[in-house]
Amino acid sequence: MARSQASAPPVIVVVGLGPAGTDMMTAGALEVVAEASSSGVPVFFRTGRHPSAAQLLAAATGAPPPQTFDDRYSSETTFEAVYDSIASSLLAAAASEPRLVYAVPGSPLVAERTVELLRVRSEAAGVVLELVPGLSFCDLAWARLGVDPLSAGVRLVDGTTFGRSAAFDHGPLLVAQCWSNAVLSDVKLALEEPPPEQRAVVLHHLGLSDEQIVDVAWEDLDRVVEADHLTSVFVEHLAAPVGAELLRLVETVATLRLQCPWDREQTHESLVRHLLEETYEAIEALEGLGSEPSQAPPERVAHAEEELGDVLCQVVFHATLAREEGLFELADVARTISEKLVRRHPHVFGDVVAATAADVVTNWERIKRDEKGRRGLLDGIPASLPSLARAAAIERKLASVGLGWAPARGVGEAVSQLGSGFRSYVSETDYQNAGDPAAPPRAAADSADGADPDPADLILALALAIAASGHDPEGAVRRALDRLVAAVVALEASAAERGVEVSELPAAGLPGWLGDRPQPPAVPPPAP
Repeated sequence: MARSQASAPPVIVVVGLGPAGTDMMTAGALEVVAEASSSGVPVFFRTGRHPSAAQLLAAATGAPPPQTFDDRYSSETTFEAVYDSIASSLLAAAASEPRLVYAVPGSPLVAERTVELLRVRSEAAGVVLELVPGLSFCDLAWARLGVDPLSAGVRLVDGTTFGRSAAFDHGPLLVAQCWSNAVLSDVKLALEEPPPEQRAVVLHHLGLSDEQIVDVAWEDLDRVVEADHLTSVFVEHLAAPVGAELLRLVETVATLRLQCPWDREQTHESLVRHLLEETYEAIEALEGLGSEPSQAPPERVAHAEEELGDVLCQVVFHATLAREEGLFELADVARTISEKLVRRHPHVFGDVVAATAADVVTNWERIKRDEKGRRGLLDGIPASLPSLARAAAIERKLASVGLGWAPARGVGEAVSQLGSGFRSYVSETDYQNAGDPAAPPRAAADSADGADPDPADLILALALAIAASGHDPEGAVRRALDRLVAAVVALEASAAERGVEVSELPAAGLPGWLGDRPQPPAVPPPAP
């Protein structure tokens, strides 16, 4: 049974204005606008800054008069906010109008963000969306260029995101949204070292009396026209994609998997030790750059570059294996870490305030615990880490809730709290053989000027003392860390029992050198 007029949902009819003047609008689109104007149906234009929109607005005589959303471009801070505002306004207008017309440049189905938003939201708002296709700027571009986009394999990309959207593409590309010379400049600079033969075609005001089609050298891309919303670029062949070298590495690893007997045999498990070794070698190379990397010798810079490449190769190899296994691929790895960085930095990509680096770390740890569903503060720190690395990771976690080593307390105070036995060992032995060039460096617990001793020397001295006593230093630190972890878990359990945060409890169960902060009064346990 047909729906009655009273119960019919509101309708938004989206029409395309074509790429230029009204002579390039379809008859259907012109008819929709004309009927709306004569019957009092509200007509909205995304912008009046379009040739056919300007002609229709100038010729409009009906009531209500057509409206544009040009004011949104000055009242909102980003294009996405503009488009969101327009879509929201149209859906709000549809709530009180049985029918309205929304006119957009080109075709509603080509590079029109507001229509994308309407298609996503219209059903939930109880609004029917009708699309009247129009000629797009792409159709004029194919005609002017003499290109069949299907047979040529042309891809449409956004000029404002060219560096990402064309990262691995050799072309041909039709680059849209080149609405300013700044955007054209960004497209140009996306290629760090374009070859002399790299060229592009600038398409400007297609279908208008001042139409320009200019074949230019890549370095002149942003110099030949005053770009606006009717400017685009065609790149027949991109000689050096933005991600060309990364793409070459991906292809090289894939080739090795096919043709090298050793590479064919590798698995995630067999490659783990190589990833670990390459990581340690990269760390050593980076440390070799010193405190002023810009002044490091060229051979050390080259070494760091090489070792980071070895680590990257391991990442690509594991991603290649995962792709073969149907799990994920390198693009998924990159997207996942990118999204994680955005989530973990709400003070950059959101409205959270983080005034200091400590605030950033605290936010990071809180967000990470929420994401991972972790209940314990130290959950997620691998017990298999080397002891010193594990100690550093634990300290960072403790510091995020105010239980870490207080920065104002120096190494000397740490030594004094570790007991007189260690201090006696360091001060009395003094290695007795400081003149022996083969002897380890001197490690004194105190210095003449009262400065803290070198932390590395203290660690080395303690490791030597433990080894000399017949014990394994690595195992000794691991066992001490296990005791610390157990103490933190017990403290968390106590906090949960009392219904408070860990940072609100006195750190009575932890080593005395942790939690150097005023202790709050004891919180009584909750009533039974």
